[in-house]
Amino acid sequence: MSSKGKILILKLNGKLLSLLIRDNQILSIQVLKHNEYAVGNIYVGKVKNIAENIGAAFVDLGQGYLTFLPLTEAIYACVMNRKPDGRLKTGDEIPVQIVKEPMKTKLAGVTTQLSLSGQYAVVGSRQPAYSDGKGSAQGARTATAESDGTTRQAAADGALGRCHVQVSSKLSKKQQLRFRSIEALQQIAARYRLIVRTNAGELSDDTPLVEEAKQLTEQLDHIIQIADKRTCFSRLYAGRPDYIHFIENTYQTEYDEVVTDIPEIYEVLQETFAGTDTPVRLYEDQMLPLYKLYALETRTKELLDRKVWLKSGGYLVIEPTEALISIDVNSGKCEQGKDKEETVCRINREAAEMIAVQLRARNLSGMILVDFINMKDKTRELQLAEYMRSLLKKDSVTADVVDMTGLGLMEITRKKVNPSFREQYEGRSHT
Repeated sequence: MSSKGKILILKLNGKLLSLLIRDNQILSIQVLKHNEYAVGNIYVGKVKNIAENIGAAFVDLGQGYLTFLPLTEAIYACVMNRKPDGRLKTGDEIPVQIVKEPMKTKLAGVTTQLSLSGQYAVVGSRQPAYSDGKGSAQGARTATAESDGTTRQAAADGALGRCHVQVSSKLSKKQQLRFRSIEALQQIAARYRLIVRTNAGELSDDTPLVEEAKQLTEQLDHIIQIADKRTCFSRLYAGRPDYIHFIENTYQTEYDEVVTDIPEIYEVLQETFAGTDTPVRLYEDQMLPLYKLYALETRTKELLDRKVWLKSGGYLVIEPTEALISIDVNSGKCEQGKDKEETVCRINREAAEMIAVQLRARNLSGMILVDFINMKDKTRELQLAEYMRSLLKKDSVTADVVDMTGLGLMEITRKKVNPSFREQYEGRSHT
């Protein structure tokens, strides 16, 4: 069984990186940016235009920075500069939160349902976020399921203190029942959407979870209270640094410590994770820089290559296109045994394992078509699809096997969260 990995935060070739590495293999990586309009930030924006034909509103956050808001959220918006009537109009001033980075030709995405996340919990405004235009959270008591593996449960019984605590479906049934029964969490869930994240399952004591949920609730209370007192384009909340979100969004079962060689970041990490189960260490060996210790120049270059070698001698060819990502599996230098079908099956399973790693490490998303080596036995083909499905469940981003096409290609989907690693590294995510 593989040992746990490490989260590293360092500079490489002038870029600040967060990455998860295990057994000399990068499992996840992000290029950190200093972006004024970062994901998680909350602003009072102004509706510049409404495009009914595509079901969207374009919201200006200031300095002409346009964002994309689905009109399905219009009924949840808190209009600050007029009496709300359930409709969204050009010129309306509304609090919005950035939830998606701009990707290629797409604008950054925003939502009117505000939320704050931590390592163990997410606290969010209900629907509608505001109903009286003065920042008071009222209205429907319904909780929506989030995208990071949470259960899809209705959160309202019709009475204010009987809303359910949402719990990650990746936790055991016993853990789900345990967290839903915590009275302090039930009290928060009566006012806000509350989600208990997968990382909470590693806690031996519920105190860090409860304390974090309370802290997030107080922060969200404050944001809601000041919203209608701020002028248009004001920033109501600045999210925490990207490297903090990277740590919080990584399952604690995957790493045993966070290491950085940057003193300023080490101080922030110490303050942020004080009293938690997340060990933080400052790397200080001047003779052997952290990036050299883990051969990160080589590892990051490998993530930009088309070809990925397998231990068996086979290899993958990964080709991202505008519409989809194609992955071709080849036997390469792999020696054929007496049982050719068994050899093909072994290469395909190894390829499936590497594909799961590469999708996550390169942050490839959308529609992915994989051309595995052809197997005559259709039962083994189905087994390979199930194996691939089980590997994708370990990804913190929603991914799944959809089907096998008529031509024998495996169709995979992976949710788009951030630009691919190549786009981040080469600075092409905003073009």
